[in-house]
Amino acid sequence: MTDDKDVLRDVWFGRIPTCFTLYQDEITEREAEPYYLLLPRISYLTLVTDKVKKHFQKVMRQEEVSEIWFEYEGTPLKWHYPIGLLFDLHASNTALPWSITVHFKNFPEKDLLHCHSKDVIEAHFMACIKEADALKHKSQVINEMQKKDHKQLWMGLQNGKY
Repeated sequence: MTDDKDVLRDVWFGRIPTCFTLYQDEITEREAEPYYLLLPRISYLTLVTDKVKKHFQKVMRQEEVSEIWFEYEGTPLKWHYPIGLLFDLHASNTALPWSITVHFKNFPEKDLLHCHSKDVIEAHFMACIKEADALKHKSQVINEMQKKDHKQLWMGLQNGKY
């Protein structure tokens, strides 16, 4: 039987090959090349937004760039769901790499929440961890952790460090 640490390590290092393409109606100065990343299943799309935005802003007019958002086959992808969950819900039966469309205009207000900073993502992540701990361990794990441990957990997720 596999040790729990081996399972945790496998879950932590799970990756989804992903191809980001710019939406066809976005105004560009030249054709945008797709951008490929291996996305951690346990992370959030908003944590890779800076890389994706930097890649596509090279071909965009700055006045045309507003809030970035992602969709898969017409469905806006919720930033507050982990990447692995989004993939399992929407694309698990498709061939890899997972093709995600990038938008800079027409934010779908009715379908998505705005995410204005990484502090929002961190607060959401910690709330989810606390909720899971309450359900599984009656909040014993989180309550025994110090603030620096919470920060280290977040930094580990953000930087992909086990």
